[in-house]
Amino acid sequence: MSSANFLPKLSSPDVQQAAQLIQQAYSSAQAQVDQRRIQQELVEIQKRPEAWGLIVPFLEYPDPNVQFFGAHTAQVKIMRDWDSFPDENAEHLRDLLLKLTSHSILTGKGKVVCRKLFVAITSLALRIAPGSPSRWPDWIVSAVNSLSSSGMPPEQLLAFLTIVAEEVETADLLGSSKMQMHQSLLDASPMVVQAVVISITRPSLILPELQSALKCFQAWIYTLRANDITPIIPLLITIMTPAPDSGFDESTFSAASDVLQEIMTRSSLAGGAGASTLTEPLLVWLDAYGDRAGSVDGVSHSLCKLLVALGDHSTTYFASNITSLKPRAYFVQKFLHLLLKYTGLPGYYGVDEEASEMTLGFWYLFQESLWSVERVVPSLVDVEEKEQWAVVNAVYVQLVEVLRRKVMWPDQQYRRDVGDTLINAYYILRNDMMRYYLEDMQKRFAQPNGSQGWEEIEATLHCIMSIQEAVPLEDNPFLARLFGPDCQDRIRRTMLGLIAAYSTWFTTQPKSPTPSSTPSLLMNAISYVVAALPEPALCLPAANALRDLCDSNRAALAPHIGAFAELHAGLSGIPDTEKSKVLQSIASVIQALPPEEEIPPIHAIISPVVERLAQALHVSSSLLDETRFIIISQLQTLSGVAKGLTRTQDSLLILDESPEERAEAERLQRAPTLWSTDAGVSDALSDFFRSITSLPSDTTLLSLPAAPIFEIICLACQRQLTAVWLSLANMLVIQLDPPTLFTASTLKSAPSPEALGVISTLLPLLLETSLGMLGQPGAMEANPDIVQAFFGCMDTIAKHFLVVFYRLPPGALDALMQCAVTSLSLQERYSLVATCTFLVLETLIRRTASSDDLGDASTILIQGHGRPILQAILCGFAGVAPRSATQNLIELLSIVASKFPAETRTWMNDILFADDFVQSKASPEAKRAFVKAIIGKRGRQAQQFTLVARGLEGTSFGYASVNI
Repeated sequence: MSSANFLPKLSSPDVQQAAQLIQQAYSSAQAQVDQRRIQQELVEIQKRPEAWGLIVPFLEYPDPNVQFFGAHTAQVKIMRDWDSFPDENAEHLRDLLLKLTSHSILTGKGKVVCRKLFVAITSLALRIAPGSPSRWPDWIVSAVNSLSSSGMPPEQLLAFLTIVAEEVETADLLGSSKMQMHQSLLDASPMVVQAVVISITRPSLILPELQSALKCFQAWIYTLRANDITPIIPLLITIMTPAPDSGFDESTFSAASDVLQEIMTRSSLAGGAGASTLTEPLLVWLDAYGDRAGSVDGVSHSLCKLLVALGDHSTTYFASNITSLKPRAYFVQKFLHLLLKYTGLPGYYGVDEEASEMTLGFWYLFQESLWSVERVVPSLVDVEEKEQWAVVNAVYVQLVEVLRRKVMWPDQQYRRDVGDTLINAYYILRNDMMRYYLEDMQKRFAQPNGSQGWEEIEATLHCIMSIQEAVPLEDNPFLARLFGPDCQDRIRRTMLGLIAAYSTWFTTQPKSPTPSSTPSLLMNAISYVVAALPEPALCLPAANALRDLCDSNRAALAPHIGAFAELHAGLSGIPDTEKSKVLQSIASVIQALPPEEEIPPIHAIISPVVERLAQALHVSSSLLDETRFIIISQLQTLSGVAKGLTRTQDSLLILDESPEERAEAERLQRAPTLWSTDAGVSDALSDFFRSITSLPSDTTLLSLPAAPIFEIICLACQRQLTAVWLSLANMLVIQLDPPTLFTASTLKSAPSPEALGVISTLLPLLLETSLGMLGQPGAMEANPDIVQAFFGCMDTIAKHFLVVFYRLPPGALDALMQCAVTSLSLQERYSLVATCTFLVLETLIRRTASSDDLGDASTILIQGHGRPILQAILCGFAGVAPRSATQNLIELLSIVASKFPAETRTWMNDILFADDFVQSKASPEAKRAFVKAIIGKRGRQAQQFTLVARGLEGTSFGYASVNI
């Protein structure tokens, strides 16, 4: 084209060679490795200034793939290389792009090519339209007039306007430029609305043009004013209305429905606006055509989405008018009827229908709106209020009936989703809901063949279980009638879950004064649960239910300890996995006894477990599956008992370490020797150790001191360093220096000499093991969980036992600091944050610098490691570390600079201006300003330096615009 003489000129052989490269990239015959190489070559070609000269010849090339690359190059060059484009040629490029676009459409080039050209035009407008004066005033109207005058059809003009709205809305603009571009959309809105109206009101609708118009209007909805949208609504409703002779048109119905949904969710009419122009016309249409549309396969799903959108938009309208003037009340109730039909749509969720799930959110919003309306309309007379709530109750009773049918076995997914909606219904119906469920079950149990309807009964029990959190902890006659015998395993499984869910409700019920008196509801439930334990299909839910009942009702069950002793004696047929839960249940009841009465029953349930564990360790010389399972199950059982003995109140019982406790600890010390490298056993041991060690406020009969356990953990780390062991060591450090109890002083006392001795002995072992492993090439990158856990443990030790770091063997602290500096360069955020926390936050550097007891340790620490730390921090700012960790690096830099300003200034200058510093986009001026800001205690400037160094300055949220 002669008008393209301002662009670089390329010879025909160069154009041909580049075109062939594109064709090779799209060729399926090329190997994947070759295609990646070719793609990279094409990227490099686009980066060159000469690439501007490829746009026109590529668009004129016969191959559609080359044409697309030409249009794509126009967009890419405008977006990425605009700063190097001659400013005086901007208007020439604008005119050229408009001509190329018109020519491409009129000559029948592909839609993807034309779309790319639309994006290129909009990208250019984003560059030159903002500013004063604008270099492209009224650019949308101007572009449309230019394209239209060339003969471009309405369908393509609408497609262009769609791109305009989408690109401007997502453009990375700031300040006045953003406001100017938004104003350009507002100025063009009347033209857009007029174009849409013309296209959707033609006597003979042209389907492609209609779809393009609706899509365009949908893209502009966010910008349009309410006055622009309102005239379109009746036209959209007309499009959805079936023709008398042909019925619903699936494609046009869905397109119009999508636009209406967008109006109700994203436009200026969202949030309940437009009751008379949007809500009521849709309700009238739904009354006339809703049932019919719902029966058409291709239309039904779109109709459901429309109902859900209308429900979310007009919830307050429905709550206010459910019993108002007759026409409004009728239409609202018809809407609720349609929504209930979708809520109860037959079929399994996720298999042959998903519409039911979409409707659930409405019922919560409707419930909230009903309460709100009741509060803001206090003038309702009693008769009107009773009428309103009678209708509301009738609606929610239908909802409860529908949902009970929907949760019938075996559809598990829908059960999880429906629980919140059932709670919403309970808040409306209260005990009427319970009455409905109980009476329905009683009727089914009374039928001669009641077992044939077990699915309905089980579904009812599940519904009652789902609303447990909403049911008050007070006397409830319907719950009192509920806990009795029934049939069918599936019903019993749900009943066991129901008992577990209501375990806290039993705490409010009358207790049996003695074991020989009439059983209480609680003991009835216990008996029901215990009876299910021997049955394999019911053992697991029964064990869970027993655990929850005993944990919540300890004091009430303590008088019945004899019955629990009998239960313990009869556990031989119960699997070990469930037995641990049963023993935890028994331990919960034992904990409610007076302390002197706890020891015999605890000894009775613990001894067999410890003996079996000892036998397994004694006979095992290799990691056999059977032995491994025994060890894990026995450790889980001991953990369960320990958890059961944990008190639910803040009562304290400080016991001295007994010979039995020491003997038990000695038996367990052998476990890490054989099993510390097995992940399953490690997890079980970790859980067990957490259960039998505690702060003073949580001490139980099974609690052991932390020191010997810490020693065991260090031995386990020597065999296999894992995050599990390190996190457990972290917890034990806190227990070695627990918070002081019952003291008026707010000052933390110094750790005991014994605890200090334990850490002094074991920290060198832990460091030798950890640093030896993490010092291997690639180990820190491959094990971020270990890095995070290690520095978390070091952080805790520094908080509680700081002096120990300065009593380490020669070279140990230096090795630790070198490891910390290395980890500051990791790409994994949590590892880096853990390191920064160890170095800064109330720990090593800060506490060392502020301690009067460590002499010149602070100076020695910084002189030896300050410069490497700063090197890692500054390299992190320049791009080595992830941006999400910038704030942590800033805190570390600030503490070093505040404690050692002179050294910091010298080191920063040396590092930033060194030849081997990380390549970045920070100029020497930016580096000098950065140093000055940090020394001047303006730490926030580090964030700005990070953006400058990474080339992100001036972009919104610090991210550069990148289009591909």
